Amino acid sequence: MQYKCILDDKSPVYIHRTLENFVKKAALQFPVVLVTGARQVGKTTLLQRAAGEQLGYVTLDDPLVLGLARDDPALFMQRFPPPVLIDEIQYAPQLLPYIKMAVDETRKPNQFWLTGSPPFHLMQGVSESLAGRVAVIQLLGLSRRELMRQAEESRPFLPTPEEINARCASGRSLRLRELYQLIWRGSFPAIALDDGMDRDLFYRSYVQTYLQRDIRDLARVGNEMAFLRFLRTVAARTGQLLNLAELARDADVAPNTAKSWLSILQSSGLVYLLEPYHTNIAKRLVKTPKLYFLDTGLCAYLTEWSSPETLEAGAMAGAVLETWMMTELLKGYWHNGLAAPFYYYRDKDQREIDLLILKDGVLYPLEFKKSASPRKEMVRHFQVLEKFNVPIGPGGVVCLVEQALPLTDRAQAMPAGCL
Repeated sequence: MQYKCILDDKSPVYIHRTLENFVKKAALQFPVVLVTGARQVGKTTLLQRAAGEQLGYVTLDDPLVLGLARDDPALFMQRFPPPVLIDEIQYAPQLLPYIKMAVDETRKPNQFWLTGSPPFHLMQGVSESLAGRVAVIQLLGLSRRELMRQAEESRPFLPTPEEINARCASGRSLRLRELYQLIWRGSFPAIALDDGMDRDLFYRSYVQTYLQRDIRDLARVGNEMAFLRFLRTVAARTGQLLNLAELARDADVAPNTAKSWLSILQSSGLVYLLEPYHTNIAKRLVKTPKLYFLDTGLCAYLTEWSSPETLEAGAMAGAVLETWMMTELLKGYWHNGLAAPFYYYRDKDQREIDLLILKDGVLYPLEFKKSASPRKEMVRHFQVLEKFNVPIGPGGVVCLVEQALPLTDRAQAMPAGCL
């Protein structure tokens, strides 16, 4: 049995992740735990830390082990019996039926921990083979709270006065230059935890690895250069309404290809689609979503901003700031094992609300602004929500103020640092 060296709790290299406790909790209930997410977000390190030495470890990045898993999965299961952590399960979906047989035989929780960067056929195999037996958990890059060593304090955000005050007290303000440095470098642990790492070299290698392994081998994209052009085109549209026709035109690919490739980015954990709010769920599903890149550093690299200063002064400054705010809020939910009840609002009169959080039947509206001087007019569209005849909770504007300030009796300006 193979075990990987685990860093001790005092190591300056390891950052505790909010998901650790939820993973342990899920393992007590399910025989299989699958942590998915983009390459390099820390899936393996998270599970190794949570498991300690209770589980064996095997990685399918090893060509010999991968060959065994694909050619003789029954023998693989004998050689690496549970409880075991299998890394990069997407490379050998042939193992899934054998994992199902193993857990059905013992009917015990905490048997298999898996990591994967999920292409379509992996998630389809998980659904078909392990339905009711697997907890699927999504991991993003490091949240700011995790970087501040406050993983335990990271929780789902609601813009109530009490929550905002508590977050401002436990956090610290973010000055403009520091904020855009954070955005420009991104949240992948390898780059976020090492100021000495060459940022361009990291992302160049990341994109090349993603194209050569996750895309060519798993998604079977024939033209890597066309896909890279598409990837750059998507990054340039973060924070915007999704328009597949324009996306396909600007990337010089067929509309059906653009739709398929966007789904690949979504399943790979690189892109998030925010659905519009509507009380009629059927109507909600057919309307246009907003597109967000899930790592601002990768987004800034793909759109060729050479420094935090040029990014902050450039045309994408507002969109990439909104993207960072959105992903921080997503991490608060996903890293606590919760679905993010997020929507946006936009009507035919072009009235828009950046984010609606729907919690227990109450709507909490939020705006994202690159401004240190928020005004009452920034929340004027909140009143259109009254037509839905649902309770409206407190809301506000996430912006660059240094402390929380009231805008109306139901809305506050809140610092980006409180997220």
